[in-house]
Amino acid sequence: MPDPTQVLRSPAVETGDNPPSQPCVLLIFGASGDLTKRLLVPALYNLACDGLLSDNFAVLGTAMDAWTSEEFRARMTADIQKFHTRNQFDPVVWDKLVARFSYVAGSFTEMATFETLKVEVKRLDAEVGAGGNVLFYCAIAPRFFGTVCDHLAECGFKEGAGWKRIIVEKPFGTDLRSALELNKDVLAQWDESQIYRVDHYLGKETVQNLLAFRFANGMFEPLWNKNYIDNIQFNVSEAVDVEGRGGYYDSSGVLRDMMQNHMFQMLAYLCMEVPGSFEPDAIRNEKAKLLQSVRHFTPEEVAAHTVRGQYGPSGDKPGYRHEKDVAPTSKTETYAAARLYVDNWRWEGVPIYLRSGKALWKRGTEIVVEFKKAPEVIFRGTPITSLNANRLVFHIQPYQGIEIQFQAKVPGPRMQLQPVHMKFGYGEAFKASRYTGYEVMIYSCTYGDATLFSRGDLVEAAWRIAQPILDTWAASPVDFPNYTRSTWGPKAAAEMIAADGRRWFEVVTPDVLQQSPLFKGGDPVFLEQVIMALKPKQVAAGEVLITKGEIGRELYLIEQGEVEVLDEHDVVKRVLNDGDVFGEVGVLMSQPRNATVRARVQTDLYVLDKTDFSRILRDNPDFAKAIRAIAKDRYDLDVHPDALLAPH
Repeated sequence: MPDPTQVLRSPAVETGDNPPSQPCVLLIFGASGDLTKRLLVPALYNLACDGLLSDNFAVLGTAMDAWTSEEFRARMTADIQKFHTRNQFDPVVWDKLVARFSYVAGSFTEMATFETLKVEVKRLDAEVGAGGNVLFYCAIAPRFFGTVCDHLAECGFKEGAGWKRIIVEKPFGTDLRSALELNKDVLAQWDESQIYRVDHYLGKETVQNLLAFRFANGMFEPLWNKNYIDNIQFNVSEAVDVEGRGGYYDSSGVLRDMMQNHMFQMLAYLCMEVPGSFEPDAIRNEKAKLLQSVRHFTPEEVAAHTVRGQYGPSGDKPGYRHEKDVAPTSKTETYAAARLYVDNWRWEGVPIYLRSGKALWKRGTEIVVEFKKAPEVIFRGTPITSLNANRLVFHIQPYQGIEIQFQAKVPGPRMQLQPVHMKFGYGEAFKASRYTGYEVMIYSCTYGDATLFSRGDLVEAAWRIAQPILDTWAASPVDFPNYTRSTWGPKAAAEMIAADGRRWFEVVTPDVLQQSPLFKGGDPVFLEQVIMALKPKQVAAGEVLITKGEIGRELYLIEQGEVEVLDEHDVVKRVLNDGDVFGEVGVLMSQPRNATVRARVQTDLYVLDKTDFSRILRDNPDFAKAIRAIAKDRYDLDVHPDALLAPH
């Protein structure tokens, strides 16, 4: 599906300094498939709308479906109404574009099809004036890439005027061995310079901006090393499940589907050395060197540095093993987390955490760069007992922007600190149109700009990182499912990073916070204060969160899950779930807890400690009133307003 929130600046519209794409005939293998109608054709339409598609351009589709050119145009016209990403559809632009669409039915395993295609390409080339330029797009299963490349060469497509380039889709192999074989197949008849291995994630403006941010801003690159950065976190969270694609996903898994390509590419952009220029090979050389420096794990290290998970059922929604076309005893992971290390001078010893999964609590992609903390001794003799780390957060999707988190003094006579942030949003800074991510890829390929495409050695380096993990997992027993739908994932992932004295950074937004009645309709400044103070905590079923009699120092907000409140005889007096708050009496009064609270199921919560809680209460009297009302309703406890404001 096109990402309706994907924002890309339209340079030609705003500045007029980008020329249209180079003339060419685009020959799409697999033109009747989902990729063509959902992403490729909407991308072409966006380029046309923004004046970035050459008038000397034509599309020739081919697939097994017995369509005519007229039927192909009619189907694409119906599909563009559903899948275009513009605020408004422009029929004039579309009609001009679709008039240049043609179609040839046939099998791409048969030479006769290629003979027919060659005649049609020659006709279209002469008709639109493409100068012999042909872009071949393989929107087909990877096992056919080699066959198509061979047949194109054997049929004489390499000869004649103009350039010839081939785009192949991911996944580029299913493991290291198949990737090496696939590279050998596609390069048997074609040069590396003619092969463009596409990863549409790199077409996202926010991913490309990683390079601009690092190398165009002198204030950050001097800090971009082990001396100043404590850890880096990459998070790709998907709220959707496998969406009926169990047959594909059960032979893939999240390590192959997301980490080995998208996430390793983002890691390379963020951590690579400064290139000598922005020439494609200069950037790709540095990316390759970075990936080649990532530590390859032994089986023992895989066990210590990785976590895998598989979602189970929730309510009336099935677990992964009950999805269509999924084996009932499947060991395929729908969640993965890893602690990686880059063994070079710049990053030695800095842990790089990656995690991704299906059926999680939200949809979002973020990169978090956490800097080393300032020395706390400077604040000795003040009310400040600890400092938070500064963070730089790259929001990739659905919100797109950059955020800097730092400490600021709270207004008043005493030295007290509060975490605050500054945000830059793409939609607020640029006149923007929504793109699929494929526009930049197609446009760049017509100019022979391979910056955003993977080279053969890059693909090989990424698989060499992933292969030991795949091999160890395949040979190891696993207890699935180990996380519930709509949670943060398996608790083992939180334990892995906690063992390092760190925690995952969960991006909470005001709309997520307002799912709790306590915060619904809250003032934006108030909500941001709460968000900056929340600390995530994940607990397993049966784990005790609060013990009766201990002094209360924290308030808890349930994100997902269920807890039970027990009396002194372990009798369940109340059950709390999503959006509920508990622990408020102890944190209000700093007195012994009046009940024990235990998780009934795996539960994800946020913790708000007494110091932050008191500060927020002082600034937000309506919140203080709501907390007093909860105490009165649950425990018939009258809390004097002065008690709310005491920091200890």
